[in-house]
Amino acid sequence: MTRDGDIAWITIDNPPVNATSTAVRTGLADAVRKIDGARVAILRCAGKTFVAGGDMSEFDKPPVEPHLPDVINLIERSKTPILAAMHGTVLGGGFELAMACAWRIALPGTRFGLPEVNVGLVPGAGGSQRLPRLIGMDAAINVACRGQLLSAQELLELGGLDSVVEADLEIAARHFISQLPTRPIPVGNRKMPALDTDYWGHQKSGLEKASRGAMAPLENLKALQWAQLPLAEGMARERALHLELRNSAESKALRHVFFAERAASRPKALADASPRDITEITIVGGGLMGAGIAAACLFADYRVTMLEADPDAAAVGAKRVADLLDGALRRGKIDASERDQKQARFRSTTDYSLASTADLAIEAVFEDLAVKKSVFENLSAAMAPDAILATNTSYLDPQEIFAGIENPDRCLGLHFFSPAHIMRLLEIVRTPETSKSTLATAFSLARRLGKQGVMAGICDGFIGNRMLSAYRRQADYFLADGALPHQIDAAMRHFGMPMGPYELQDLTGLQIAWANRKRHAQSRDPRERYVPIADRICEMGRLGQRAGRGWYRYENDTRNPERDPEVEALIIDYSAEMGIKRREFSEAEIQERLMAVLFNEGALIVEEGIAEQASDVDIVQIHGYGFPRWRGGPMHFGAQLGMDIVASAMNSVKDQSENSWRLSKQLS
Repeated sequence: MTRDGDIAWITIDNPPVNATSTAVRTGLADAVRKIDGARVAILRCAGKTFVAGGDMSEFDKPPVEPHLPDVINLIERSKTPILAAMHGTVLGGGFELAMACAWRIALPGTRFGLPEVNVGLVPGAGGSQRLPRLIGMDAAINVACRGQLLSAQELLELGGLDSVVEADLEIAARHFISQLPTRPIPVGNRKMPALDTDYWGHQKSGLEKASRGAMAPLENLKALQWAQLPLAEGMARERALHLELRNSAESKALRHVFFAERAASRPKALADASPRDITEITIVGGGLMGAGIAAACLFADYRVTMLEADPDAAAVGAKRVADLLDGALRRGKIDASERDQKQARFRSTTDYSLASTADLAIEAVFEDLAVKKSVFENLSAAMAPDAILATNTSYLDPQEIFAGIENPDRCLGLHFFSPAHIMRLLEIVRTPETSKSTLATAFSLARRLGKQGVMAGICDGFIGNRMLSAYRRQADYFLADGALPHQIDAAMRHFGMPMGPYELQDLTGLQIAWANRKRHAQSRDPRERYVPIADRICEMGRLGQRAGRGWYRYENDTRNPERDPEVEALIIDYSAEMGIKRREFSEAEIQERLMAVLFNEGALIVEEGIAEQASDVDIVQIHGYGFPRWRGGPMHFGAQLGMDIVASAMNSVKDQSENSWRLSKQLS
């Protein structure tokens, strides 16, 4: 704290995000006591952001005084009024601090939120009690229960800011206090209107539907209801619930994911590697995947050249990209000027010589080794000898794809997930020759694209699709032995997955997995149990939603698949053909065995060095396959459940289908 005449300046300087650690809380409490006598105090933060949350490393430890609620109460009750001057992100404890101040100003681009819901918690220092008093209950529910971030302009319009300032923040703060308004009623002293049970019932119903089993959104709704009580009572209840939830399985899982995402995106092996600058990218292939990758790159402000085999295909690819940009415009993600600027940075052509200036090329053509090899022969001839070459293959071995390419240290896999402009996961596949610089560049690219990068080694399907194959295989064993697709899908939705394995196959299309099974037909261990039901489905032309039928029928609405008697008869007939006496499987059995299979395959992937750590497997499953974030991923979920329980379930899987499973060391 420093004094400048009758102005006191309180500066928080706790890089990188000014978290409200014990030291910060202690310093704040001391500073607030020392500002007595000043006309006004200004609370600000050094660095790139205002306080962006609490110190989560303290969450597994007993709370240490001074507690944040007490510090915030000191700020709100201070005889000297305090102005919060904010920039960057104002999150969690930072937003709670700001709400306790008499006035609030912020630079444009500042964002505000209470993201505790994202780590399985409710605010712990009055956030759920002051926010509805500040901006109203509807907006508070969006922020606290849904994790919405508010822009400075949005918060201003809701009445939560006094001003959005364009000038230097210190100059703007001095200008504000030169014409200091009357001190308003403290936010904590404002009255909340009573809301009836119908209102709360409606809000609860919507949150339950969206949360897919996660409890934190509902716990935050409960805490917000307490804002109708006197502040002290509501804060006491909120704090007790916050501390209780710190020890919940859901919060531990979500905090695991929080740290796992950061670990995955910055591998320790690349700590000393420097990424290269990328300004121009070539995409080969204008299909759905190639167009999605191109759009993702355009949204990140790269220059993009799309290469196709002939002029008609190039025109179709260009239209797909234009449609994706137009869709972003319609949804308000970009404005018309931004759309035009991005379109101007794009071109679609058949001329490989136009790739000569690109820093990176990403191949996204059909899963055929000969076709992919031909693409890279043309690219390597057209591009600089050090330009990075990346394949988007889902299953093929990148070493075979890049065989004979000059400077193989620049080659790697960049496995995007469909739709590529939306899905966050990017598997970054290293070959034995890939350099650290190339890999570091790929992770830098992932961050700029807004994607979660995860390092993967080479095996069939890498991390994600290898696990998906095991998951589907066990699901097919269930079909053969007594379950039907809708029963398996329902069990996994009730577990928290966005959809079951057969709904997912219909959505993404059955043909790629079918082609992969045919590719492995000759190398498959004859002792392994093989269920050809999916092959027979494909042979009937039932290739998923786009074909109008797959495991389900889609005659009326793709959002509401219909059970198909033809498919169910095929399944039952197969069991009879194989002499299998079908039996019932409970929902719990289906969930336990499928989770055991995912854990076992993930453990094998780590043991083989395909993934660097178990938490990387969790991140792939969460961001690529919809594994419920609030369960922490299959590896965390299995570890919390207990190895004895997972091993028992995996042994049941093994007994169900002899000679079909290899157990990981953790389960054997």
